[in-house]
Formats: sequence, C-alpha cells, structure tokens
Amino acid sequence: MNELLLEIFGWLGYLERPTVLLQLVLVISVVLLTREARRRRWLPALPVLAYPPLGLLALALGCGALAGLGLPQGLASLLGLQWLGWYGISLLHQPLARWLPPQRLHQLESRLLRPAYLVGAALLLIREVDNFNDLAVIPLGELLGVSVSFGKLFNALVVIYLVLVGCGPPAAGVAWLAQRALGLSDGSRKAMELMLRYLVVSLGLVGVAMHLGINSTALIAVAGGLSVGLGFGIKEVFSNFISGIWLLFEGSVRPGEVLMLDGDPCEVRRLGLRATLLWRNRDNAELLIPNQTFFTSAATSYTASDRMRRSEVSVGAAYHHDPAAVIALLEAAALEVPRVLESPAPKALLLDYGDFAIHYSLRFWIANPMDNVGICSDVNQAIWVAFRREGIEIPFPQQVQYPMAWPPEEHQSTQAHR
Repeated sequence: MNELLLEIFGWLGYLERPTVLLQLVLVISVVLLTREARRRRWLPALPVLAYPPLGLLALALGCGALAGLGLPQGLASLLGLQWLGWYGISLLHQPLARWLPPQRLHQLESRLLRPAYLVGAALLLIREVDNFNDLAVIPLGELLGVSVSFGKLFNALVVIYLVLVGCGPPAAGVAWLAQRALGLSDGSRKAMELMLRYLVVSLGLVGVAMHLGINSTALIAVAGGLSVGLGFGIKEVFSNFISGIWLLFEGSVRPGEVLMLDGDPCEVRRLGLRATLLWRNRDNAELLIPNQTFFTSAATSYTASDRMRRSEVSVGAAYHHDPAAVIALLEAAALEVPRVLESPAPKALLLDYGDFAIHYSLRFWIANPMDNVGICSDVNQAIWVAFRREGIEIPFPQQVQYPMAWPPEEHQSTQAHR
C-alpha cells in the first residue's frame, strides 16, 4: 500500500509542470465556458446539442495554437478526445430509446456505459503519467494467505462490478427467449430472470476468488466463519435470502403479481436478496417487505392463476321501487363502464331490507386488480347517472327536530291542544 501511495504522490510532480498546468487550464476553461453558454443559451439560434461541438472546436483551435508555439499539447488533445467520447454517449440516448424502455435505458447508461467509459478514460490518463504495468505488480497485502497486488484487485473489482450490473440484460434476454419457447407467463419470466442473475453473480464471485488465487481451504474457513456469524448477527439477513430463493422456486410470490397489503393492492416489482419491492398504486409508493414476512403472515394474491378480479360496489334504493327493475338497471350500468368485463357478466343482488332503504350489491369482474379503485369510481358514477335518468331514489336517514316545553307536563298539554 505504501508503494502505491508513493506512486500516486509522484504524479503530482508531473502536474506541477508549467506546460501541463497550461493545458489543464485550457481544457477546464473551454469546458466551463461551454456549460455556461449552454445553460444561459448565449446562442439561442442553436440547439442545445450544438454547444459541445463548438466547445470541442474551440479546444482543437487551442491545441493547434499550443502546437504552433512549440508547446506540448498531448494532454489537452487526450482530454478533448475523452470529452468527445462522453458527448458521443449522449448521442446514443435517442437510438437506444427506440429499443429499450426508459428505466432500462437509464440503468444501461448510468450503471454500465458511463462508468465503463470513466474507467477507460482514467486508465488512459494514468498511462500519460505512469506505466500501468508497473502499478499492477505493486503488492497491497494479503487476503486469506494470498498476496494481492494492485492489478489483481483492480481486475477483481471490475469483474465483480460487471457481473453485478451487467448480468441483468443477458438474464432478461435468456428469460424472454424461454418465455417465447415454453409459453411462460410474465411472472414466471421475471422469476427465471432473477434466478439467472443470482446464478451469474455466484459464478462470478467464485471466478474472482479463483483469479485472486484463494484456495478451497480458505473458502471453507470463510464459510465456517460466516456460519458462526449467522448465529449471532446476520441470522435475519440469511433467513430473508433463503426465503427469497424459496419463493422463487415455489412461485407463490413472483414479480408481476398483485398482493393485498393492509387493504391496498400492491404489485410485486422485484424480489431481492433481502426484501421484496412492491408498488402501491394509490400513492405511487414503493414498499420494501422482508422476504421472511411472506412465510409468517397471510397474503391475498389476485394473480396466482390469472389477473381477473371480482369487485363490488354497494348502493341503496327506496322501498317504492321494484327490486327487479333496480337489479336490471345496476347490471346495465356496470356494462356501460369500458373497463368492466362483459364475461363473466355483472351480477346485482338484493342483500337485505334496511331501516330506510333496500340494500343492493353490484358485483363485476375486471382485468387488472391494480385498477380496482378507479373502476369502482366509474361504476358508482354510472349508477348515479342511471338512477337519476330512471328516477330511482337513493334514500338517506333524516331527523325531525321540534321544540319541547319544560316542564314535561306543559309540553304534553301543548301537544294535546294541537
């Protein structure tokens, strides 16, 4: 580690050279001016994407001026090319948006393309001030009895990052092909995608351990230490992890399913290592539920076999209306709502005779459980319009107030005279 720090401090001598500082000042000035011009729209006739090329042109002219004066301009040229590459990644956004959904595109750019480009740019800059092969052999210490150098650690970190971040699209592609070939449901496809990601991550970690030269005896020792730690501090984490794996194989809770939690329908978005991510429609909230919860508490699913759900609204009608006519009107009103399924057909029922109204229930089927609240609102509005059109009265309790004289004897005499 000390040798690595000495090498890094040695780079400062390179940065203190006047010609290097001049190139850095040139590049930083052009970049800042370009960003300020883009933010304030100094040239309103030009589109936003036209400002970086103008900045690159100005930087190229500056490098040409340095070369004409006989000054070195290699660092400024390299930084200009890296800026051009960063601008090229931005240009890839529009073509990729035609093939990928916004969330996938954002993950691809922020987790894979831009980090990989930054790592490559950093390696090119290091090559300007030092020899990367000399850095790679610098020892950093020992891990499980194995000497670890900077090059081995760097390669291991890169592989781990690529495995953790880059295994998503290939796993999704394989799961999509399996769905097409085997006719799997969307929930099964997402479950297979998650299991493939776990498999790739496990194989990647084993490959990193083999790359570092860790032998099997050391791995067994680490596993033994982890088993002791499970009994003390991370028992719940391990339990949630095993619960998640079990849920995937069992298929009881899979991505894409709709579960009822505290009376609200929630869609399972992702089954993670520790917790399951659910999305609640009414307030656009994301809930993290520990995987173990699904083994210790009951949960209602509306998508275990299909996504159809029977919903229900209640309404009251006055006693002087014919119940058969009210039932037929309720069923016709439900069919007027576009998102109510025609088959199975809506069914209206007379529930009971209340104090001031006859209570009816209208039951109907919908295709998406997450739309239940909105569809019930539409059905209630359709019932209101139909009742008003046909003159069906929806009664409500009323109270009559009258003054009372005191003492009660005078009140009784007053009522008798009336």
